[in-house]
Amino acid sequence: MGRRWGFLIGLVGAVWLLGSGHGGQQPPETAAQRCFCQVSGYLDDCTCDVETIDRFNNYRLFPRLQKLLESDYFRYYKVNLKRPCPFWNDISQCGRRDCAVKPCQSDEVPDGIKSASYKYSEVANNLIEECEQAERLGAVDESLSEETQKAVLQWTKHDDSSDNFCEADDIQSPDAEYVDLLLNPERYTGYKGLDAWKIWNVIYEENCFKPQTIKRPLSPLASGQGKSEENTFYSWLEGLCVEKRAFYRLISGLHASINVHLSARYLLQETWLEKKWGHNITEFQQRFDGILTEGEGPRRLKNLYFLYLIELRALSKVVPFFERPDFQLFTGNKVHDAENKMLLLEILHEIKSFPLHFDENSFFAGDKKEANKLKEDFRLHFRNISRIMDCVGCFKCRLWGKLQIQGLGTALKILFSEKLIANMPESGPSYEFHLTRQEIVSLFNAFGRISTSVKELENFRNLLQNIH
Repeated sequence: MGRRWGFLIGLVGAVWLLGSGHGGQQPPETAAQRCFCQVSGYLDDCTCDVETIDRFNNYRLFPRLQKLLESDYFRYYKVNLKRPCPFWNDISQCGRRDCAVKPCQSDEVPDGIKSASYKYSEVANNLIEECEQAERLGAVDESLSEETQKAVLQWTKHDDSSDNFCEADDIQSPDAEYVDLLLNPERYTGYKGLDAWKIWNVIYEENCFKPQTIKRPLSPLASGQGKSEENTFYSWLEGLCVEKRAFYRLISGLHASINVHLSARYLLQETWLEKKWGHNITEFQQRFDGILTEGEGPRRLKNLYFLYLIELRALSKVVPFFERPDFQLFTGNKVHDAENKMLLLEILHEIKSFPLHFDENSFFAGDKKEANKLKEDFRLHFRNISRIMDCVGCFKCRLWGKLQIQGLGTALKILFSEKLIANMPESGPSYEFHLTRQEIVSLFNAFGRISTSVKELENFRNLLQNIH
């Protein structure tokens, strides 16, 4: 009798569970799953997976890299934020306080950094200052030493090199100023709407090898055909050569990384006494939730990881340049300079040990003439994007946009200079392959931003875990 009652109670309970929707139904997706469930496994065009990058970055690289970027050599960046926009005149300047950049006073910047832009060592610096003086005279003065005459010609050749992917600021201009990056952090400024959209739209529509007839998913310019338009875009993208597809993914990854920073350092509360900055979960979801972005958000995040791999690979390739005894992170403080070079080399050797580096050998392979033309197109498109940064109406956004574009451009320059790096002399000036202090500071800070984004994704993943 007892067993019969037990069976009936169990049967009634099962019917109730089924009727109330609890029987066998999957629990609803969490917000973390909607943003990240597709951001896992292997990346397109790569042999590396997301999980390996997360572990390597978050636990082995990120803490040491942040320490390096807090040093004087890397925190002071010289930039001209007053260059006019070369493409249109109607720039709406952001009037918000958070859009402003506070430049350094002259006495705040270490003398070793101010004295020259190519500061590697006292000996090298004296030679380069002599070269720069000669260049300002407009000719190679015969009274200069033979070594200096040669250096003038070689550095002029370097400055005009077709390997430079960015149009660099004239840091000798009176309008160029040093900025302390730690006191002007990249975070949400309120710069958005039509002006911000116009910048990214010009970058994507006119500089990513895309025909006008192909519309990006979620673009306001799209006709609203939804999935059909999305399929057309990705069919077009997959049909591109690997170089052009990589170009789009790098720009998309940079865009995603910037959006992660803005969501992670958002102005949550403001009073007369203080401002509270922190993670804005809603902002992050609007940019990356798989449902809210119709599948675009997770793709953007995977492109961020692709960008990480490209910059990581460039840093692994340029190790010999920084290992040279003549190279110093010169600020004038010999003790700190030596300690920071040691930390820099530790980080670079850690990067070199990464087991699943991107293989760039597939880039610009095949017919040499076609490959050279493609490389030049690639370089010119990227160089044009660096000029677009002067059209950004928010000065803090312009600062970090210019720095990160120059950093990525420097990474590309390194990737395509493998033979020049291999042929560098062990000591003395390196004429064939050379990085200025501006390029070095932007290279490491740009990678620092991507590294921070990967770390912040872990934070957002945890914050979204229990949200439905």
